[in-house]
Amino acid sequence: MLFHAQVVVHFPPTIDPALQAELIAHEIERGVELMQAGKLVHIWRIVGKTANYSLWKVDSHAELHTLLTSLPLFPYLEIALTPLCEHPVALQAATIER
Repeated sequence: MLFHAQVVVHFPPTIDPALQAELIAHEIERGVELMQAGKLVHIWRIVGKTANYSLWKVDSHAELHTLLTSLPLFPYLEIALTPLCEHPVALQAATIER
């Protein structure tokens, strides 16, 4: 199953800067782990925002939920998910010899 996620980070203005830096460092570590596991397929920063678009490959909705809630920044994230499937053009293009 493939999912597109739009993720926006909302840190409270009162968060301790040291805690924020620690959470971000752990988030990067966890993101690398998820990419190495093939679950987080790709991630793009949204220019000018503390936000990203990402592509996730999972076996179930429950797995996606577990992975997202494992993110250190999860309590501060607003996440919009869109399930994806193959498009007929992509399927057709895959059969064309180049």
